Amino acid sequence: MTVPHPAASPDGKLPEDRRHMLRRRWLTAITIVLLVGIPAGYLVISAGQSRDSGRDKERESSAHGLQTNWPSQMKRRVFEIPVPSNAWDVSYYETSNWKTSRLYVQFTTTANGLDTFLHDSGTGRTSLRGGEVSVGERDADIVGWNFVPTHDWSGTSVDREPPRPTSDITVDLTDPAFPRVYAVSTTSP
Repeated sequence: MTVPHPAASPDGKLPEDRRHMLRRRWLTAITIVLLVGIPAGYLVISAGQSRDSGRDKERESSAHGLQTNWPSQMKRRVFEIPVPSNAWDVSYYETSNWKTSRLYVQFTTTANGLDTFLHDSGTGRTSLRGGEVSVGERDADIVGWNFVPTHDWSGTSVDREPPRPTSDITVDLTDPAFPRVYAVSTTSP
């Protein structure tokens, strides 16, 4: 008695046995899962991060009044408000509409920090006019600043070539070692 041998196909190859067929199908399934699953997982993670970012921006834009926090590096760069690194009690508020955007910032710093801030803003201590509050009443009302006459105020404005922002800076020098800075930077797109 002879054992039957599998018949060769017209191209000379033997038919695939069951073990090889299962292995080929598993490799095909794994390849498909990797080609589809990795990009799909990336899209799910990316969508979650994007949604979280949108929620953060919504929360920030719905805030009313000063937020006790540092403005982002991007905001400080766009509005040209170089808050010195040694500042504390930093707060900010941003308003935007189709015509004008404003960034309100307040912080306390040292005498050297004030000099650094003024220099980096494009002005200097000699530009401060004693007894002057350069921040307008409307801007002060928006964030609740109250410039009481019993304090030692000095102010200046920094006018820059458009489209760069202009800045109104008022400094409380009641304690000259630790001045409190109030700045409003306005830009029009």
